[in-house]
Amino acid sequence: MSLLHQARFFDTVNHLRDLPATAVPEVAFAGRSNAGKSTAINTLCNQKRLAFSSRTPGRTQHINFFTVAPVKAEDPLGFIVDLPGYGYAEVSGSAKYHWQGLLSDYVQTRQQLTGLILMMDARRPFTDLDCQMVEWFLPTGKPIHVLLTKADKLTQSDNANALRETRRILASYAAQMDEPPSLTAQLFSSLKRRGIEDAQRVVAGWLQLPEAQPPVAAPSPAAPQG
Repeated sequence: MSLLHQARFFDTVNHLRDLPATAVPEVAFAGRSNAGKSTAINTLCNQKRLAFSSRTPGRTQHINFFTVAPVKAEDPLGFIVDLPGYGYAEVSGSAKYHWQGLLSDYVQTRQQLTGLILMMDARRPFTDLDCQMVEWFLPTGKPIHVLLTKADKLTQSDNANALRETRRILASYAAQMDEPPSLTAQLFSSLKRRGIEDAQRVVAGWLQLPEAQPPVAAPSPAAPQG
């Protein structure tokens, strides 16, 4: 069983000054308000209501932290970080500016952040706002893993085309950098439970969870002395 299944709510913050004063790794989840971010977090953590989906997309304007495999509540192995969904028009102007500033400052400056899981609807990958998120994060030199969500809504051929195009765009970003980070992508469906283990492996690796480490081979028995 993945240690991600032990995730628990820790805190919600609305200003950078309120971020947890911890040194453990953090993996952030970002995406448009209708990309299925909360559902994906719940699926990866094998829980139904860990991350909440607002009935009105775009209303959640805080950063939510979930502890991963805590020995004690104040001593987690790492954090899953649920960033505000972006791109919904009904958010007021002042709230939107605060929200965008919080989002960009966190992904660009948070030292504990080890990677970004970027969720995009497989039917509409790389909208302008998705590209903006990539361009905010790339200068950190940290990896990005794209989950093409709602893959169940496409045919096998369309899914293959969406994944191919996503990887092409990521490669074009990498080509612009002297030392590009890892930029990867996969298909994902919470409904059909597709791609869950692959995504869990990425998150566990970035959080340096024990499950991400290769098993240690047992020592060979000593040769008999003769």
